[in-house]
Amino acid sequence: MFIHPQKVLFKHCDPAGIVFYPRYFEMMNDCVEAFFAEIGHPFEQIHRAGAVPTVNIDARFPKPSRHGDDLTLLLQITRLGTTSLALNIDARCADELRMGFTATLVHVDSRGKPSPWSAQMRSALSPYLKDED
Repeated sequence: MFIHPQKVLFKHCDPAGIVFYPRYFEMMNDCVEAFFAEIGHPFEQIHRAGAVPTVNIDARFPKPSRHGDDLTLLLQITRLGTTSLALNIDARCADELRMGFTATLVHVDSRGKPSPWSAQMRSALSPYLKDED
């Protein structure tokens, strides 16, 4: 599991002082980008020859987050396919779930066509694949 800390900043909040829900999507993308950098495949490197766009997202927001909250985003790969992966990202404040995403990302070439993960990329992604219980 990849862990990404995120403090809720003023820029994330609406006038009521809670996270404006589109900002969670930015936090999710920041987490994904930090994850790929952590495994040795930063976006600036991947995007020279292709990309890893998100093609599907399911989001839930069970509790509000407020300015100053310290969130922990937890990323777990749930499926690693030939050209895509599915993942979960939960944002927690202490033990309370604030936001949950399930998403599918696809590795594409420079023309935007699905492209198989390289052996090096698969090797880097595999340790984050959730074991079947």
